[in-house]
Amino acid sequence: MTTAAAPQRYASRISIIGEDTPVARALPYRERRTVGAWCFLDHAGPQQFAPGKGMHVGAHPHIGLQTFTWLIEGEVVHRDSLGNEQVIRPGQVNLMTAGRGISHTEDSLHDGTRLHAAQLWIALPKGEHEREPAFQNYPDLPAVEAGGFRATVLAGTAWGQTSPATVYTPLVGIDLTASGPARTEVPLQAEFEYAAMVLRGELSVGGESVKPGEWLYFAPGRTALEVACDKEAQLLLLGGVPFGEDIVVWWNFVARTHEEMAQALAEWNAQPNTGGRFGRVLPGSQAAPLSAPSLDGVRLKGA
Repeated sequence: MTTAAAPQRYASRISIIGEDTPVARALPYRERRTVGAWCFLDHAGPQQFAPGKGMHVGAHPHIGLQTFTWLIEGEVVHRDSLGNEQVIRPGQVNLMTAGRGISHTEDSLHDGTRLHAAQLWIALPKGEHEREPAFQNYPDLPAVEAGGFRATVLAGTAWGQTSPATVYTPLVGIDLTASGPARTEVPLQAEFEYAAMVLRGELSVGGESVKPGEWLYFAPGRTALEVACDKEAQLLLLGGVPFGEDIVVWWNFVARTHEEMAQALAEWNAQPNTGGRFGRVLPGSQAAPLSAPSLDGVRLKGA
């Protein structure tokens, strides 16, 4: 392993999505807004919904990014303005490329069930951020056994395995799950920066003990990372070449300027789920469309 700077430790903050579903939000963080092109990370669950309750997120728009959903427990139905309706099940990834504009809903397929998932965004680079929107479900992802861990390659390449997910910058996403004691050395790319977030249990990552709700940042320069646990645990490892572009992240959008952001917000509020730039989501969600927040008096960081 190469000698590299000590990792930086961060704590997630609790946020609410949909009607009342709590999530641990890791990215963006005040001091660390991106890791590679990864610019958003919510960890939902693991949780058991009460009878009649579930996750229900009404129609809302996106621009300039890809939404990346890794489902661990439960079943969630995605509906979007391109006419897609897709149930995502454990072990699958949903990847929605917003580009110039798309809208969608997300709902528990059945209320009163369990949910455990990671919801991520990937910032689209210049030249791709206004591309045509698209959606893809990936039911089969490559995985390897590594020292007691099952390592699933969600995005990019690791251990000689390449995810089928279409991305537009050099990056990687790996889920490491162990049912008991495990230890492995994860191969890294020296030009990548990395984030390691615990989803279940407690692990040692690069010699640092990490618990759920905590995550570590590793600057470029490492070629390997030791990961270990004494009992059942799960880790999400994200990496990528430092993004190197100034972006503005606000509400559900990734933009380059304050003006671009204001225009997208205004267009959605003028026609929320009724057509226009963001189209109309297939019916089926019980949640009402979301309203975009006002930018009055706000000067966005990076704009």
